[in-house]
Amino acid sequence: MSEKKKFTIEYEIKSSPRILFSFLSEPNGLSQWFADEVSIRDHVYTFTWDDESQKAKLCSVKENKSVRFKWLDDDAQYYFEMEIMQDELTNDVALAITDFAVEDTITERKQIWDNSIDYLISVLGA
Repeated sequence: MSEKKKFTIEYEIKSSPRILFSFLSEPNGLSQWFADEVSIRDHVYTFTWDDESQKAKLCSVKENKSVRFKWLDDDAQYYFEMEIMQDELTNDVALAITDFAVEDTITERKQIWDNSIDYLISVLGA
């Protein structure tokens, strides 16, 4: 299996960190933009897309700041994280996504995130 590379992408989002956070951490919020269906049990989230499920453990959460998930079927060092950043001067809010992908699929993964975040922005009405 080829090694995955870490990548980070940032999106400007016109939303309060508190509202945005609920879309990153709660099954109800996540199912509105990230997956077709999301359920949670014992800190393990089940994400479903087109009848295919993947399980991820919520390994860290900082209230109104960030969530980090680890896919259960992936190597221990890989995760994906969604971090809310707010500029202290302008109060502009950005969402930073950190993820891992095999080198030749990074562009594709970024495209998937771009589409998902576009959808999130439309759901937020931001």
